Amino acid sequence: MEFAEAESDPGTTRPGGRTARVRASVLRAAADVLAEQGFAHLDLADIARRAEVGKTTVYRRWGTTTGLVADLLLDMAQQSVPRTETGSLLGDLRANTRLVQRTLADPRQGALFKAVIAAATCDPKAAEALQGFYSARVDAWAPCVEQAAARGEVPEGTDPHEVIRAASAPLYYRLLTTALPLDEDAADRAATAAAAAARAGAYVREA
Repeated sequence: MEFAEAESDPGTTRPGGRTARVRASVLRAAADVLAEQGFAHLDLADIARRAEVGKTTVYRRWGTTTGLVADLLLDMAQQSVPRTETGSLLGDLRANTRLVQRTLADPRQGALFKAVIAAATCDPKAAEALQGFYSARVDAWAPCVEQAAARGEVPEGTDPHEVIRAASAPLYYRLLTTALPLDEDAADRAATAAAAAARAGAYVREA
């Protein structure tokens, strides 16, 4: 990292600049450690070595392992696939759950999410970072429920965020509590159940 850029926030420098390359290398190294060994083995000095970056740069920019995890989740949210619009609530929810399914079924990505979730159970800052990540993703997909309400597919007052959470929740439960495969059938069932519940008024906000 160039010293002139040392105080810049992640993502504020030019995309092809040295700071961006340093950040990408460090985040990639952090993701590797989380996927391979878990949060307990995340160490800033080791990350600096893996990323071939000076330890001082890593400590100054991220400060703690939870700060590094928070930035990794921010980067993952920014890189996430945009919301799909199919013209129907079921189609949109199916696009969402299939995206979640592909992510969690991937050996590396699934292990990474398991590590971050495990960290969030015992570290408040990791929990805050994880909540921020999912809040951003739910916000990104909530408009599909709002559009469904405008088309009359779901009752007025349906909580968009609750519908999106309900669609993906079974997939995370399956990942964390069973050895069952995370396949497209599981994704489609989760989407179908959430759409049916939404149409039946299960997620209408109380007055």
